[in-house]
Amino acid sequence: MQRFLHYPFTKKATQNKKGNIMSEKKFSKKHEWVELNGDVATVGITKHATEMLGDIVFVEVPESGKSVDKDGQAAVVESTKAASDVYSPISGEITEGNKSIVNTPESVNSDPEGASWFFKIKIKDKSELDSLMSKTEYDKFVTENPS
Repeated sequence: MQRFLHYPFTKKATQNKKGNIMSEKKFSKKHEWVELNGDVATVGITKHATEMLGDIVFVEVPESGKSVDKDGQAAVVESTKAASDVYSPISGEITEGNKSIVNTPESVNSDPEGASWFFKIKIKDKSELDSLMSKTEYDKFVTENPS
């Protein structure tokens, strides 16, 4: 009997519930992640960023309609150790800020690369995504640049 192996992790893109193609997560050197869904991207901070920050106690997210430039300040996160700006890895217009993390900032520590995203942004220039890293590249970057 032959066995066929399925390797879902080799896919670079998946389909969401509506059948739209979603891209893999991309990562910035400033420890933000981006996940594209059509022409709107979801942005948050990485698990590594939360580990460096420690217990998060305050979050400020941008309002809808705000324009941000690539690498421009978009949000704020404060922890028991430090306060830090959250930068937008891409240019565009904010379509939504995640109000749930404003009310429960500690949730960013438990699910930074999932439900605790910071904002959604309508992308101005998709070519800006080319300068971001894959998960493998980001993991290597973190290993080589731990702080």
